[in-house]
Amino acid sequence: MSGGRGGWRVGAGGTVGGTLTVPGDKSISHRALMLGAIAEGDTHISGFLDGEDCLATARALAALGVTVERPAPTEVRVRGVGPEGLTAAAAALDMGNAGTAMRLMMGLLAPQRFDSILVGDESLMRRPMLRVAEPLGLMGARIQTTDGRPPVRIAAAAGLRAIRYELPVASAQVKSALLLAGLAAAGRMHIVEPAPARDHTERMLRAFGVELLQDGRTIAMEGGQVLRGTPVRVPADFSSAAFFLVAGCMAADAPLVLSGIGVNPTRTGLLTLLQRMGADIRIQARGGEGAQGEPAADIEVRRSELRGITVPESLVPLAIDELPVFFIAAACARGETLVRGAQELRVKESDRLAAMAAGLAALGVEHQLLPDGMWIRGADTFGGGRIDSCGDHRVAMAFAVAALRARAPLAIDDVANVATSFPGFVDSARAVGIRVEPLT
Repeated sequence: MSGGRGGWRVGAGGTVGGTLTVPGDKSISHRALMLGAIAEGDTHISGFLDGEDCLATARALAALGVTVERPAPTEVRVRGVGPEGLTAAAAALDMGNAGTAMRLMMGLLAPQRFDSILVGDESLMRRPMLRVAEPLGLMGARIQTTDGRPPVRIAAAAGLRAIRYELPVASAQVKSALLLAGLAAAGRMHIVEPAPARDHTERMLRAFGVELLQDGRTIAMEGGQVLRGTPVRVPADFSSAAFFLVAGCMAADAPLVLSGIGVNPTRTGLLTLLQRMGADIRIQARGGEGAQGEPAADIEVRRSELRGITVPESLVPLAIDELPVFFIAAACARGETLVRGAQELRVKESDRLAAMAAGLAALGVEHQLLPDGMWIRGADTFGGGRIDSCGDHRVAMAFAVAALRARAPLAIDDVANVATSFPGFVDSARAVGIRVEPLT
């Protein structure tokens, strides 16, 4: 373990229960900042995720001339500068560990009439960017990468043109970057999805006054539309709640209730998968959706006898960020679980397939790593041991949950990046009964 990257010791076994509110949705927080920045008028964001990824976006926008005020950690006011009000930053924009932020900023900056450079931390500088740069190039953007990876250099644009683009794989990040660039393009954008991916950008664009047309798998948007500042209420992050959903299935003798969770149907594939495994999960919808039309609910989960399943590939894009903790659920299920079509996990903060496979091996879980997924044979319990999270926040949190079924404590290395998406995870885990302590 490298110095300064931290670690946890997680006690073996135990039960969970109580009521918990997790932080605001990271994906929605990023988008609210960016759309608010190029809108006319102010945008007030409540429930903002006060994590390093979203703060990197806020700092980048401030460097581009946008006033971002934070009267409280989860309250943000963005003073919109309009569609042509961004100004050149004095230095490269550091997006930290935020892959979503970098890819969406490529779409935001591609039409601008000034040069920009995007960089990030060691992990982000290894992540692929051509999937965004290439279609933006078809629109007329001038973007350079280093062998397809950051730094990303965006040259001043002479004007973008709308295109019809068929996404090779379902990707909310690519789709969102193209929509952001399309706002300033001449003509009508047509984006064709092979399967549904997160639709936060579409919902939020409509809330900011943009007209979008949806015809089956095709999204159409006319360029040149002006956004109007609007209130945005960010629901609690489903991806953060996912760790406790699985923890509840494993060890909630008394109900574990997760409050105000965003349940956008393009995000909740994990719920469907757990229910197919036999999970005892009850969902109580909350009224009064936020201005951007994001549904929320209270979710109650109890200890469940899970059974292995074969995951339909159509559900993989709807559960892609939750698959690390889903693998932990599979490790506790009766029988075999098979996931295919999840090659996207290879290019996240880490190679999440490889990182999860290595961790499962350390715990003695029978599994097979596949090029695009994983086969797992579940067991009632498994061993303890030392886990290398590979600096990946979702891997680290998934194995903290795994300790509930371990026979001995787990040591989890390299956990500093948990702060990027879930500040306060350790306190939340302790509050419901997971015994997490800093490694000394």
